Amino acid sequence: MTKKRKRQEDFQKVKLKVGKKKPKLENATDTTFKTKAIQIPEQLKEDGVLPTQNRKLNIKDLLSQMHHYSPGVKHNALLGLKELLSQYPFVIDAHLSSIISEVAAVFTDKDSSVRGAAVHLLQFLASKIRAEQIAPFFPLVSAHLSSAMTHISEGIQEDSLKVLDVLLEAYPALLTDRSIILLKNFVELISHQQLSKRLKSRDKLSWMLSVNPNRRVTSQQWRLNVLTRLKKFLQAVVDGSSDTEDEGLQEQKDNSHSVRNPICISWKLHANNQQHIQLFESGGLRPKINSSFRLRSLTSVMDSAEKGLSSAENLKGFIEIIIPLLIECWIEASPAQSAPILGNLLESESQQLMQQVLSIIHLLWKLTKRHDETYKMELWLRMNYLVDFKHHFMRHFPYSLPDTVKHKKKEPCKSNKNCMKSSNNVDHLLLNLTLCDIMVSLASTSTLQTDSGWLDMIRKFVTDTLQDGSKLNSKQVNRLLGVTWRLMQIQQNKVATEPLIKAVYMLYQQRNLLFPVRTLLLKFFSRVYQKEDLRTQRIRSRSKVLSRWLAGLPQQLALLGLRNPELSNQLIDIIHSAASRSNKELLQSLQATAARIYDPLEGTLVLLPAEAQRRLVQLVYFLPCLPASLLACLSRCCIMGRMSSDLAATLIGILHMR
Repeated sequence: MTKKRKRQEDFQKVKLKVGKKKPKLENATDTTFKTKAIQIPEQLKEDGVLPTQNRKLNIKDLLSQMHHYSPGVKHNALLGLKELLSQYPFVIDAHLSSIISEVAAVFTDKDSSVRGAAVHLLQFLASKIRAEQIAPFFPLVSAHLSSAMTHISEGIQEDSLKVLDVLLEAYPALLTDRSIILLKNFVELISHQQLSKRLKSRDKLSWMLSVNPNRRVTSQQWRLNVLTRLKKFLQAVVDGSSDTEDEGLQEQKDNSHSVRNPICISWKLHANNQQHIQLFESGGLRPKINSSFRLRSLTSVMDSAEKGLSSAENLKGFIEIIIPLLIECWIEASPAQSAPILGNLLESESQQLMQQVLSIIHLLWKLTKRHDETYKMELWLRMNYLVDFKHHFMRHFPYSLPDTVKHKKKEPCKSNKNCMKSSNNVDHLLLNLTLCDIMVSLASTSTLQTDSGWLDMIRKFVTDTLQDGSKLNSKQVNRLLGVTWRLMQIQQNKVATEPLIKAVYMLYQQRNLLFPVRTLLLKFFSRVYQKEDLRTQRIRSRSKVLSRWLAGLPQQLALLGLRNPELSNQLIDIIHSAASRSNKELLQSLQATAARIYDPLEGTLVLLPAEAQRRLVQLVYFLPCLPASLLACLSRCCIMGRMSSDLAATLIGILHMR
């Protein structure tokens, strides 16, 4: 068989016949299929109800991108969320749970740009969301914050402080409810536990400062950043307490077993026998039972961790951990350590670190005063920390800025508030006053002989500062007067208290004092006078400086006029209080100045508002004598219409009673 014939047999062409179907090929594909209709109503709806931002992404799209593996996508999603929520604020309420959970989850993201965008978005949300709205979701936010503060990455720890700043500014009460966990996180940020064999047998673990060379900032700067936030956190705890008290002129514990309960008496109703006063029920005193017995409350079923710093045991435990660490920070920043190191930057950090250390101790001391006397917190603090404080804190007292910092800028002060601060915003006077406040709280009358050495140093510093206090601001004066009051309570004899009162009076006589400063000085003198007046007649010894101050109040009231109505009201209240106690010096001065105060043309009576006029009219009752000239002035005030008809009727009733 030839090759040509063999090729024809292999590739034979099939002949198609007319009318016959074409045979199917062996490799033919079956293309037949069946279809059924599927209806999905939810997917057929349009997304027109959800607003979108400029990239046409709605809230669900942006939240879903928060789980993307790419940092760029998550960063753009956070920026898009801020843009969308700023344009359509109502979306926040509808998707609050999802927004909070997704934003809090990226507190621990590996990328720094994503964490930065999350902080900016959280700051924006804090201005839009009220505390009661975010309260149900705050445990989740707090858990993510704790995770970020204790993260192994230094960058995440640094950004966690920024998150803490936002939450402290917007929701301090919610954040302080979880104080125990966050306080432990603060400690772990700057220290670590000692795990040596010698310490394993102890019941309590010891902590020591840690140094991490991988941080972008120095160890001292990092501790300063952490302690600054710790101080803000403790300040929020103190402010959130129910019995908040003034920082400087706070009430000290007295031995009196009664509490004042004042009542308001209407002269008109009392004169017409329409208001009856029960002597024993409304006499201004109600008994205070000194007993350690307390009824069981709902808070007693909570464990100590839930109580936070409101529990004395928790507060003691935290003080035992943090005080040694603060002393170590102080030693590193003290002048003895930083003297050989050149450079103003490190010196500035040292000054600020010392200020934060003292501020934290001062806030802890204020928290200890909130507990019952049965815990004897003051005695416990003195026994454990007085020796260390005297050795480290009082060694270089008083502290001042180096000359290189003081003379760096010789520009005149623009205001009194900035005069006591250096160019690096370190208030060395406030540093010294905080230290004085801490130390005098550890002293008492019974320990006066033992503490006389460092108490004399503090007393001399306070006296010198008051005598040269023309440039003090209200915050410094408040702390200064608080230390002065405490010193007067420790040593109550006239030899020790009279120089302090004289120094305060020298500051009071300064001209052009700020109104808050003048108000603080008035409150201080009024309180000193009331304290002196409450003493028994047997040991009463009038202060000559205090009598001179009281005698000058009516003349100051006449000169002040309408220039400062608030200050005039304070002066009237003090004058009324002293006149009701029959103070001889004040009544003589009031009698001499009465013609100027009740002048019908330019007197204080006709210039002040109605309420102040009523108080001035009541002062007429206490005047020793009513000469014809004074009665003529009061008559002209009534005839000329310089006071209301009701007030004129009150004046006539007072004169009738006289």
